[in-house]
Amino acid sequence: MKNIVKVNNVQKYYGRKNNITKALNGVSFSIVDGEFVGIMGPSGSGKTTLLNCISTIDSPTSGDIIIADENISKLSTKNLQKFRSQSLGFIFQDYNLLDTITGSENIALPLSIANVKYSEIKDRVEKIAKILDIEHVIKKFPYQLSGGEKQRVAAARALVNNPKLILADEPTGSLDSKSSRMLLENLQSVNETLNTTIMMVTHDAFSASYCNRILFIKDGVIFNELRRGSLTRKEFFDDIISIMTLLGGDIEDVL
Repeated sequence: MKNIVKVNNVQKYYGRKNNITKALNGVSFSIVDGEFVGIMGPSGSGKTTLLNCISTIDSPTSGDIIIADENISKLSTKNLQKFRSQSLGFIFQDYNLLDTITGSENIALPLSIANVKYSEIKDRVEKIAKILDIEHVIKKFPYQLSGGEKQRVAAARALVNNPKLILADEPTGSLDSKSSRMLLENLQSVNETLNTTIMMVTHDAFSASYCNRILFIKDGVIFNELRRGSLTRKEFFDDIISIMTLLGGDIEDVL
């Protein structure tokens, strides 16, 4: 299978001379087309720094990050912005919806910016809304929606442009258990039915149990890797808890 993401010996240092913090210290891994990969680790492990580098929000000190055959570490600012808009989709913890426009208009925003024809925008918004089961709420404004509905609208916005990679940063962090389960089931369904590649950073073992594979980071390096394979989600959840315990994270990082 084809690699969508290839991270090669990425290092990210902060500070100067005798006061250097190694947030990432030689991280290497790949993600193949259609995988649902979780990134986990205790606070300060480097998982957020890794997400920022892959999402082009930050750049590595050294090493290469290749997404869909494009070495983003070598792109100019202009080309990086173009690549980000065309190839990446983002789901944030705090939704980042525009309150003055409806759910459907929020979903359509990436397509509008890309000057896609109205008829195509309408069709694509309706299609993704149906997949995420939010057809009944997309005519409402964000303030009229529950947290779970807002996050599914945000997920639809991330998916509507058919990106090469979806990056989810603690997507269930602001949701109750019912809404979290619904969102995760939606993401799992999109991953399986549309073959969408997803990388999700999370501290939550329940959320991570929906992934195909988990990469555990500690002190800026890959500590362990866990594949679900033929395990049930409950069995995978138990294995995730065991690894998180070995990582030495606080109880809040594990549960």
